[in-house]
Amino acid sequence: MTSLAGTDEQRPTRAQISSIMPFFIVRDVPSSLAFYEERLGFDITFKGPEPNDVYFGIVRRGGASIMLKAVGVEPLPNRTREIGRGIARWDAYLHVADPDGLAAEYDSRGVEFFQPLKDDEDGLRGFEVKDADGHILFFGRPV
Repeated sequence: MTSLAGTDEQRPTRAQISSIMPFFIVRDVPSSLAFYEERLGFDITFKGPEPNDVYFGIVRRGGASIMLKAVGVEPLPNRTREIGRGIARWDAYLHVADPDGLAAEYDSRGVEFFQPLKDDEDGLRGFEVKDADGHILFFGRPV
């Protein structure tokens, strides 16, 4: 196996990665899209493949995007995999410079918080929201 690692002179220019997009399995894409748009203020950037056959969608807010797809199986959020120990329940971490402001916005929209805004034991300030399919999203930043 050949490695690309080496001295700076040997190493090719590193391509930049501009974003990452979680891929969530959902029960019903139109319902999930509505949750992200109406409750969390995301824009729908794709739904389809046809107007009368929507089994895939993408939502975006700022630099964060999430792909949603219905494939005929139940969603399996991380919190359901680790038997309720609470140590790996997030499905996505969304970096937010002002978690207090976003929490106030979501509160005004009637969003139910899975965990309220707080400084946690990991040195993060933020809050958690559970989406329509049980995926846990953490919105926050380091303290």
